[in-house]
Amino acid sequence: MSTDYLHRDDIAVNDPTDAGDRLVGDFQAYSQWRATLTQSVTRLSRWLTEQDLDDAQTQLRINALQTKLKDDKLNIAFVAEFSRGKSELINAIFFAHYGKRVLPSSAGRTTMCPTELLYDAGELPAIKLLPIETRAQNVTTSEYRRYPEEWTTIALDLDSPDQLLAAFRRVGETRRVPLAEAQRYGLYDASDADQQLIVGSDGTIEIPCWRHAVINFPHPLLEQGLVILDTPGLNAIGTEPELTLNLLPNAHAILFILAAETGVTKSDIDVWRNHIGKGNGRGRLVVLNKIDTLWDELKSPAETDAELARQVDSTAQLLGVSTRQVYPVSAQKALVAKVQDNGALLERTRLTALETALSEELLPAKLDIVRDATVTEVEDIVMATRGILSARRDGVTEQLFELTGLRGKNQDVVAQMMDKVQADKKEFEQGLVRFQALRSIFSQQQNQLLTLLGMDALKAQIAGIRAEMERSLFSFGESGLRSIMDRFFKDVNDNISKAAEQVAEVQAMMAAMYRKFSEEHGLGQVTPPPFSTLKYHKELARLEKSFREHFNTVGRLLTTSQGRLTHKFFETVASRVVYVFEVANRDVEHWLKAVMAPMETQVKEHQLQLRRRLESIKRIHKATDTLEGRIEELEDIDRQLAQQLAELNERQRAVFAVLNAGMSREAA
Repeated sequence: MSTDYLHRDDIAVNDPTDAGDRLVGDFQAYSQWRATLTQSVTRLSRWLTEQDLDDAQTQLRINALQTKLKDDKLNIAFVAEFSRGKSELINAIFFAHYGKRVLPSSAGRTTMCPTELLYDAGELPAIKLLPIETRAQNVTTSEYRRYPEEWTTIALDLDSPDQLLAAFRRVGETRRVPLAEAQRYGLYDASDADQQLIVGSDGTIEIPCWRHAVINFPHPLLEQGLVILDTPGLNAIGTEPELTLNLLPNAHAILFILAAETGVTKSDIDVWRNHIGKGNGRGRLVVLNKIDTLWDELKSPAETDAELARQVDSTAQLLGVSTRQVYPVSAQKALVAKVQDNGALLERTRLTALETALSEELLPAKLDIVRDATVTEVEDIVMATRGILSARRDGVTEQLFELTGLRGKNQDVVAQMMDKVQADKKEFEQGLVRFQALRSIFSQQQNQLLTLLGMDALKAQIAGIRAEMERSLFSFGESGLRSIMDRFFKDVNDNISKAAEQVAEVQAMMAAMYRKFSEEHGLGQVTPPPFSTLKYHKELARLEKSFREHFNTVGRLLTTSQGRLTHKFFETVASRVVYVFEVANRDVEHWLKAVMAPMETQVKEHQLQLRRRLESIKRIHKATDTLEGRIEELEDIDRQLAQQLAELNERQRAVFAVLNAGMSREAA
């Protein structure tokens, strides 16, 4: 598989043939490309510090970029009904080089709760399990992550394969409970005929012991930022809002797994259309697993291939996707082939085509995101720094022009020049009075803007909605809940819209002030950076749409269990809305600093240049023999500034060289 876009030849990566897994090598190359990019940004930051060209805002932006690059995650979700081979496919793609199954895989259900596999170096290897009893509370899984004492923790002994396997098997633990208890957790609906079929003669039903599992495991890919999400079955997508509203929408790739012998079921189609196959479809792949069930020694290879092609065509047609998005594989045989180093069998399983698709679909898309974010930040930082250096050079040039014009002139001319600079300084100081007034107005508008995005008010509003929903469930019914939620989404969207209006006012005010200072004092003309609230509206619209689809799913009659499920969806929606507002607050605060920082920097630089001009002329007025020395000093400063500009451009080119190296495959 070609990986020129990651420059595999230029980056030292482990030989993926050891595990027979090219995807491992591609991911390692991506991770090391990201590390190289981080190093180039760090070198830029160090140079700015050494040259005394950084300020608090610049350091804040660089630190944020470095953190983003360091903590960059690549999320892949595996979605399917039980017994479709999800766990086996994860084993075959990511863990075959262990020579055995890492995730338990057997007939029936082995993954009973959503399971995240990741690696956090700050934590010991362990499995954290959230008890199913937490579903009785209207608290999201995300909220419970803040309270480690609520989780059951199982330490992992990495030197004991038997202990590892036993620990992993605990994720699939179940127990039988009375129907009332299952109903309290939202895991049983008496109106669902299918669920009634699995009720035991003693009136109990099997439920998972755990609501969510997080496995911290030091696998090489997980250490480099890969996060694998293994879902427990299609029904969990409807009953666990965290999956519907957060984990799946934020996955960079979703593998939707079907069984070759059963094809596409109605529930498969519903889940694909409602939760997976939306948007442009990039990173959404359909896996037709267990093709080995179609292998028949009484049929020729051509007949088997033709039958499989028909299954692929039928699957693509029913899901409304291209056949290029459907990948027939045999995960179980592929795992065997990799463990036994059987190339012929591996080829027959067709897993390599899926691994190639993951590399070609997922990694370039993720690389695009990282590149675009880095380009924007680095360009802004370099532009601001270039502005400082250019302003300093302009000041030096102006001083040189004035001082060279004094050659051979008498003291009266020097005195006149000093008077002119003092007048310029006085005029600029008068302008500073307006600047301070501007800062006061800016501070007021900043407070108004942050008030519109206030977290305390939002949380109070959510608490009020929660209380209304409790009353509505028993009085107003579905229409009451709809009305409450309609008002909730309208209110939060209105706050975002009002914030956008406030942003526009700040932009207009700052643009006018930049223009005025440019005209009156020769400061560089700067356009305030744009700020858009569109992404917040889009996320709120997605949440609102998901909530409305939930209403359509649970039906018009709100039974007790359905009401609890609706409350769980609301809590997840509310949690996501809070997150949207937290991001908006953080983005707005950064933007406000970015709007004011260039003005403050230019004002500071202009004050400094005026002071230097005045000091130079005073010195020359006292002793005319210092004129030539001062001119030589300024010429030397100008050469240093020119050198700094050249070095700044070189630092920028170094960062962009890494970015362009990462994209060379797409450019080719």
